[in-house]
Amino acid sequence: MNNLRDDISRTGEYVAEQPTIFWKTAPPSLSAFDIELTERCNNDCIHCCISQPEQDPTIRSKELSTAAVKELLKQGVGQGALTVRFTGGEPLLRDDFIELYLFARRLGLRVMLFTNGRLITPELANLFKRVPPREAIEITVYGMSAGSYEAVSRQRGSFAEFYRGITLLTQNKIPFIVKGTMLPQTKSEFTDFMTWAEKLPGMKDPPSFVLFLELRHRRDSEIKNRQIEKLRLSPEEGLAVLSTNSELYRRDLYRIFKHIAGRPIDKIFSCNAGNRICIDAYGQIQYCLALRHPATAIDSRLNTIEYALREFFPHLRELRSSNPEFLKRCAKCALRGLCEQCPAKSWIEHGILDQPVQYCCEIAHEQARYLGVLKEGEMGWEVADWRARLKALKME
Repeated sequence: MNNLRDDISRTGEYVAEQPTIFWKTAPPSLSAFDIELTERCNNDCIHCCISQPEQDPTIRSKELSTAAVKELLKQGVGQGALTVRFTGGEPLLRDDFIELYLFARRLGLRVMLFTNGRLITPELANLFKRVPPREAIEITVYGMSAGSYEAVSRQRGSFAEFYRGITLLTQNKIPFIVKGTMLPQTKSEFTDFMTWAEKLPGMKDPPSFVLFLELRHRRDSEIKNRQIEKLRLSPEEGLAVLSTNSELYRRDLYRIFKHIAGRPIDKIFSCNAGNRICIDAYGQIQYCLALRHPATAIDSRLNTIEYALREFFPHLRELRSSNPEFLKRCAKCALRGLCEQCPAKSWIEHGILDQPVQYCCEIAHEQARYLGVLKEGEMGWEVADWRARLKALKME
């Protein structure tokens, strides 16, 4: 812990460390946690921020062993967790998935499964029927036809396998929900997707969408990053989707502004992400799954989940920025809660924790202008009369 500031500084970080506040009694309760079982995936999606090749032997050899995952599951339960999320990559690629799933359920954990659905077989469907996960399986849909789906997944036959998977779940009455990603290849299918999703038995709410794509989380390929940037929606395009139900969207934005306006903060970590332990495919305990900065993660082979909750993450929460750009913009901006700028986004885009991300900034300002609290040409960190502007909206 004593070397954390030095480790961050060596990456070009602007950080001012404050006195560490450790938990004096029991560590905070852990209601849920994430385990990324693998980064490998049987899709090769054009926009993916994390996936590695399905058959890569080097990647496979570095992944957590069955015994290591079981130990982490036991630690999570020991800290009060009721739910574990198995994610990836494609978690069903793990040869020991069934063993790990049953182990988690025997511990009493509810299991959230994030999957593309392609590897759901009759055997797995029967397992989920006999031993329910107790949480709806979440399936990402990459297109409503073989043409659009496989233009994204870049895997021949992937649409048929996906459709077989959701059919098996439906036939066995296993609850699942679907979500999507807005891409040039699928934008024209948005209405069809929403109509189809609405009729699925497990869909109580409209499906969620990834609208604003993230670059590679491990900063491992500039070529892929440039490809992802070309696929990104503009702030205006994203706003058009978000504001489909204009009245509801305006009220949601208003509620956010009401609570954050006029509250500047120079802390680098201002979210609650660290209250939900995230463990990557190689055993690193992380503040969130998107934040792969080496100085913000600890090795689960050397440290426990309890240590991360009690000491490591509280230390991160006390880090404050001394980056002039961050202090000039983000620290003063009343759009902070609306903006998706965060240490993970900054790390992904710039390799440091507290550099403003222009894409996030533009999206937040576009939404603020839509709500009517920001005039054309104004920047969020320059406006002092936020309270008066909110009051003028009369949306109570």
